[in-house]
Amino acid sequence: MARYFGNVELGGIELFCLAAEQGSFTGAAHAAGISPAAVSRAMTRLEARLGVRLFVRTTRSLRLTDSGQTYLLHCREALGRLQDVERELTGAQQRPAGTIRLSVPTTYGHARILPLLPAFQQHYPQVCFDIHVGNRNVDLVTERYDLVVRARPPVDSGLVARPLEQADLVVVASPDYLAKRGPPRSLSDLATHQCIQFLLPSTGRHVAWLFMKNGQETAMFTDGDYQCREDVSAGIRLALAGAGLYQTYRFLVEEPLAQGELREVLTPHGGCSRPFSLLYAKDRLLSLPVRLFIDYLLAAVPQHNR
Repeated sequence: MARYFGNVELGGIELFCLAAEQGSFTGAAHAAGISPAAVSRAMTRLEARLGVRLFVRTTRSLRLTDSGQTYLLHCREALGRLQDVERELTGAQQRPAGTIRLSVPTTYGHARILPLLPAFQQHYPQVCFDIHVGNRNVDLVTERYDLVVRARPPVDSGLVARPLEQADLVVVASPDYLAKRGPPRSLSDLATHQCIQFLLPSTGRHVAWLFMKNGQETAMFTDGDYQCREDVSAGIRLALAGAGLYQTYRFLVEEPLAQGELREVLTPHGGCSRPFSLLYAKDRLLSLPVRLFIDYLLAAVPQHNR
């Protein structure tokens, strides 16, 4: 077999991936423990060998060309396969190690994701977690998260979305509120009720309530004196205190419903849900711990509505 790659070329490929990930030759140099000038020379040699420009350089920024994006995708895949083979040969595949950077929404994170982490970490004790819990939509790529969980389908075509759960929606109120105002019998009755609002953190707009009407899912905007931001569970606390009706995820109110602290209304118009998905970058090589964690979450999160 003819020898195609030398040590210099393979090292240059690794430096190329580092420079692309760090967004600068200086960052790549720091990560590799060499000088920025050495990185620059390696990239010049690599571009000369390929006969294409991989980077567009300015005094303030470094970005990949279209050819660079294509090359990066295949380089990451090739290097990842080499790493996996070496781990398999040395037995390291049985001892995955590293840090998983994960971003989850506050409510879904507390109710669904966080309780699952200790069992995974107990099975893989050399894997650590760096977790962002909040309703701000982090930038998965620029903020370098491995995985994010979101409640709506991604707009970014550069992300892979793996369905976690179709979470059922219910409208609930306290017995005291219903005794004073009476339960709504139809969707038109909502106009005469206090409907607790949740505002989307990304837009500040009210979240529409979803109902089944004549066999079709229908979005309705309701009105009320209470508006909640950031934390979905705030609306649940208000509903428990008798402030009004609230549409939320069934899994969040199963306990107060079972104990009679809340009651479900408008059940003939129920059956709607919203999806939760696990997202990761399409062109990023996933480490072994991340791949194992993806498989674990897909198996562990409730699947009855997936």
